[in-house]
Amino acid sequence: MRRRVFLRSVAAGSAALTAATLAACGQAPQTPAQQATTAPGQQATTAPAQQATTAPAQEATQAPVATAPQPQAPAQTSEMPALEWDMATSWPVALDTIFGGAKTVADRVAAMTDGKFKITPRAAGELAPGLQVLDVVQQGAVPIGHTASYYYVGKSPVTAFGTSLPFGLNAQQQNAWLYDGGGLAKLQAVYAKLFNVIQFPAGNTGVQMGGWFRKEINTVADLQGLKMRIPGLGGQVMTKLGVTVQVIAGGEIFQALQTGAVDAAEWVGPYDDEKLGLNKAAQFYYYPGWWEPGPTLEVQINLDKWNELPKAYQEAIATASAEANITMLARYDARNREALKRLLDSGVQLRPYSKEILAAAEKAAFELYDEFAAKDADFKEIYEEWKAFREAIYEWNKVNEAGYTNYAYNK
Repeated sequence: MRRRVFLRSVAAGSAALTAATLAACGQAPQTPAQQATTAPGQQATTAPAQQATTAPAQEATQAPVATAPQPQAPAQTSEMPALEWDMATSWPVALDTIFGGAKTVADRVAAMTDGKFKITPRAAGELAPGLQVLDVVQQGAVPIGHTASYYYVGKSPVTAFGTSLPFGLNAQQQNAWLYDGGGLAKLQAVYAKLFNVIQFPAGNTGVQMGGWFRKEINTVADLQGLKMRIPGLGGQVMTKLGVTVQVIAGGEIFQALQTGAVDAAEWVGPYDDEKLGLNKAAQFYYYPGWWEPGPTLEVQINLDKWNELPKAYQEAIATASAEANITMLARYDARNREALKRLLDSGVQLRPYSKEILAAAEKAAFELYDEFAAKDADFKEIYEEWKAFREAIYEWNKVNEAGYTNYAYNK
């Protein structure tokens, strides 16, 4: 009997010591007894019973903490600052799938921070022109943006890797390279150095279509002198093939194509192209978009603003971006087929690029990469690793993906 009483007294003393330690660390609400000895703004005191059960070694480590102020620990969400950011984007609101990537990021960040961190996506032109999102984020004029990095190859050709390279990686392969092949870490280091920006994948359209043409093109000779809206390195490849290239924001493509300011234009694929009305300005719809086999969209954050964020908010942005990267691709894959059917029913003429054009474009693309690598150390470093990854994953996908596709799709 005396043994049980003794054990209960020891347990009670241990519980009191644990409660005192947690209270001193601000990790648990104070008991009424503790509150009686700790007025707001005053130092906490340790109850005699607790002192009696504290070993000397414990006293040595707990003494400085025991004399610190003892506020009651608030819930995590109440500790976090209330922030409101505007997000510049490159997209019209009407393009609900690609603009929806920015919205997914904003919605998920708000949900994960209990509404403390609010991000409001703005359409292209509200905070910055659609092709200048990186510029305003780099300057700190806008803290965050959603855009395609290959719009900025004029700043550095290395930005093309953040979106897509002609004859490069499809969406699944691109994710493998970014998330597991070291691509994202490499790009983040370069973006930080060149632009004072950190970026995360936040959307992918899948393999794009090859654009709208006002006349048929069957040979490389048919491309000579053609005026075409096409950005990124795809545009530079087309230049090598004799095309006069223009870069126009998405919301301006229809007017340029309709008025003849351009003879051809590419955007994304059937779902978006139908919304932009491109089928009303050109009749011939080509595939595939060899310059964008798996184009990633990005969330870009000014690095100074990023470093000011609590860790929990940084994690929320990274996680929300990854979700947007998945959901955008899923939406395009689910919606493009029905949109293509509607376009064909309206009289659109679907055409494949000829093998002649594809072969010439591929040759020009890899010549261009070699030129960049010879002049740009950042490009060379990433390109060599990217090319090795591409070759390796192509070999694997020839077995699994192509093996299944060749059977299932050609039945």
